[in-house]
This record gives sequence, C-alpha cells and structure tokens, in this order.
Amino acid sequence: MIHTTLCYVIQDGRYLMLHRVKKKNDANEDKWIGIGGKFEDKESPEDCMLREFREETGCLLTDYRYRGIVTFVSDRFETEYMHLFTASRYEGVLSACDEGVLEWIPKDRLSSLHLWEGDRVFFDLLEKNIPFFSLKLVYQGDRLEKAILNGQPLPLPYSGAFS
Repeated sequence: MIHTTLCYVIQDGRYLMLHRVKKKNDANEDKWIGIGGKFEDKESPEDCMLREFREETGCLLTDYRYRGIVTFVSDRFETEYMHLFTASRYEGVLSACDEGVLEWIPKDRLSSLHLWEGDRVFFDLLEKNIPFFSLKLVYQGDRLEKAILNGQPLPLPYSGAFS
C-alpha cells in the first residue's frame, strides 16, 4: 500500500490546481489535482505535505489544516491512503512545476475540469466544511464504483456541489 498527501490551497474563491501534463506514464495524466506526493521514510503526513508543496511550488505553506484520509481502491493500482489537507496561506512566489502546470481555478469552474470522479466527492466535503473524515473510493478503471464516507455508502452518481 502507498501513503500520499494532497493539498489544496484555497484563496479568494479559487483553488490552486496542478494540471498533470508533464510526467510520462503518469496515473494522473491530463487530470487536475492538488499538490502532493508519496511519503518518504520517517515522514509524518504534515512533513510529506510540506515537503511536496515546497518541491512542486517553490513555496512554504504557513497555514494549513489536515482534513481527512481518502482510501483509493482500484483494479489497476495498489491501494493508496491519501492524507488530505487544505491551506489558506503560503510564503514565496509560485515557480514552475516539473509535473504539470499550476493554475488558480475559480470554484465555479471546478466541475468543468478533467478530474477523477471521486475528487468531486471530497471537494464537496471540503466545501461543506465536514469535520475530519474517512472517505473510501473504489474504482474500476477510471469509473467510480463505490464511495463510502465514515463507513456509510454514498449514492452514485454523486450529486454534491462539484458533480
């Protein structure tokens, strides 16, 4: 199993997103996601998130919040435990990322982006300010088969704010 982090900076009604278009053989190719990556040895979720954010943006996060754990189960990939964060402030100037293109996306444009289907579920949970949560997303290929929030199945297709 894999442990990763993902962070969304939210400022002025916009999300900082990464359009994954630069990495070869990328499971997230052409998708829009947050900033993050895999844990290194001896890292906590916060350590990993801060390091990945610095590596991918050139900036230092100064105000962030641990929001939940998302378990990805797939017929194609190893099970992944993603530690999800949001942030509101950082220091520095955004630099180019070697994994994709960083862009500020207004919240009302999120639904038009090429996202993983399950990302729309956790965007909705973030917007509703749901307390720390556990979300399990089960995929068959790129298709979301199940979404389970805190042990309770969610109806699919999901009809939250970002569907």
